[in-house]
Amino acid sequence: MIHLAFRASNTDIFKLLQNCPRIRAIQVPSSYRKTLSRASEMFLVMQGVDLIEGDVWGHRKDINEYYSIDEIVMHRIAKLRANGASPNEIADAVSRETRLSPQLVKYLIKQSS
Repeated sequence: MIHLAFRASNTDIFKLLQNCPRIRAIQVPSSYRKTLSRASEMFLVMQGVDLIEGDVWGHRKDINEYYSIDEIVMHRIAKLRANGASPNEIADAVSRETRLSPQLVKYLIKQSS
């Protein structure tokens, strides 16, 4: 998974998937999501890559180039799922607690199923 902090063109998306063929999700800020072309969206769908809208809060690139989802988040998702919460309820709760975007949490739920 990768977070793009810039407005990606069709060429950027194509080169990204060419250089990272195993990528399964791309997260973009909501303002950039609205400007992504239909062609890029269709290409991502054809390649099986999920497009997630949201920001990476509290992440500083000058300290660490990567952001890892803490294992506690995954345990919280599992606990809420075991208690019978729906994916939307889980996404809302975990998003409030961690400041991860609800779409990212829904992606994590889907991947952990």
